[in-house]
Amino acid sequence: MTELATWLNANSLALWTIAVGALCNVSCAILGCYLVLRRMSMLGDAISHSVLPGLALAFVLTGSISGWGMVVGAAALGVLTAFLTQLIAKLADVPEDSSMGVVFTSLFAVGVILVTRVASQADLDPGCVLYGLIEFTPLDTVSLFGLEVPRTFRTLGPALAITLGFVALFWKELKIVSFDPALARAMGFRVGLIHYLLMAMVAGVTVSSFEAVGSILVIAMLIVPAATAHLLTDRLAGMLLWSTAVAILSAVFGYWLAARWNTSVAGMMAVVAGGLFASAVLVAPRHGIVSQFVRRARLALRIAREDVLAQLYRADEAAVGTPPLVAGLTPSLARVQLRRFGQIERAESGWKLTPTGRTAAAELVRSHRLWESFLTTRLDLPADHVHPSAERMEHYIDHALQEQIAADLADPRSDPHGRPIPPSPAQPQPPGA
Repeated sequence: MTELATWLNANSLALWTIAVGALCNVSCAILGCYLVLRRMSMLGDAISHSVLPGLALAFVLTGSISGWGMVVGAAALGVLTAFLTQLIAKLADVPEDSSMGVVFTSLFAVGVILVTRVASQADLDPGCVLYGLIEFTPLDTVSLFGLEVPRTFRTLGPALAITLGFVALFWKELKIVSFDPALARAMGFRVGLIHYLLMAMVAGVTVSSFEAVGSILVIAMLIVPAATAHLLTDRLAGMLLWSTAVAILSAVFGYWLAARWNTSVAGMMAVVAGGLFASAVLVAPRHGIVSQFVRRARLALRIAREDVLAQLYRADEAAVGTPPLVAGLTPSLARVQLRRFGQIERAESGWKLTPTGRTAAAELVRSHRLWESFLTTRLDLPADHVHPSAERMEHYIDHALQEQIAADLADPRSDPHGRPIPPSPAQPQPPGA
């Protein structure tokens, strides 16, 4: 990080390039959150390609390649893409992804032809539109509040401001439509209007980003930060903040790595965003591969510990000494942990429960036998069919559920096999227990 800070101080143009990238990335990432939540990521891809004919037509009508005419043209084509996608899916009775593929590839092809035709009349390079030239944006400046800033600030800045205003103004509507459109429709929200407004915003932000990252690379900024944030949190506000952070980090480290390796800045920003997504896939606190593996390993160890306690309890109950314990890595680790927790200890014949371990084991066996009683009493299952189910459920029945089952069954004293049900720790122990 120190090396990065030193490098930025020595390169003032880098700051402006990073600022342009951050403005573009954040605008795309915020709207991308709603696309990801609505499972419409590919529609964002479609819109980013199909706005090309809108750009060409806007130039033909206005004679300019800058200004809000281009944004309006792109927004119109974005809404048209969403409309045609749904229309073809309904009329032709084809899947929506198929109709989307037909619409956006057709419009994109038309756009490439139109851009190629008008390129001879204006400085509208198809390669620039597709790939972007973010590294050159600090060289084309305008005066803004007495400060020389890149010209793209005049479109990216308002685009970000309008995006934030759109989200703030329609926060409630966007939230309910994204999570439960059927409920939103039943409550009287105009789901179709919100949908097309979102598509228009995506198209507008896309075209405002063309000069910075281009039509193709804007797709990464529109989806990857939002998908990364979706892995890191389950709350909408947190998702917006995380996607913003990923977008900014992609701009900073993307430019830095591109400068070090002399490669495309916009492309490296997309690569960094992809790297952050890959990291989230691995280490996200709830949905990450490593986190899920750790949770499963902990669950397996807990079940193995409880199985050892229950096995030793039943052996004591039957007065048969230490039973043969299950071999393997997980059961061995479980016994090591139980000994460290002070719940089992070595005996002449093997292992035995400590007083603490016996209390925990009795609670577990109580859960098992109460569940067996519940299955036979309430579900009329034969007694010889309930043990496998109870063996699984005993690990998930807490004390509160135990008491609820016991109350429902009028506090039974024995299970369907005639074995005594250990009393609740809250109940007085019977004599001789």
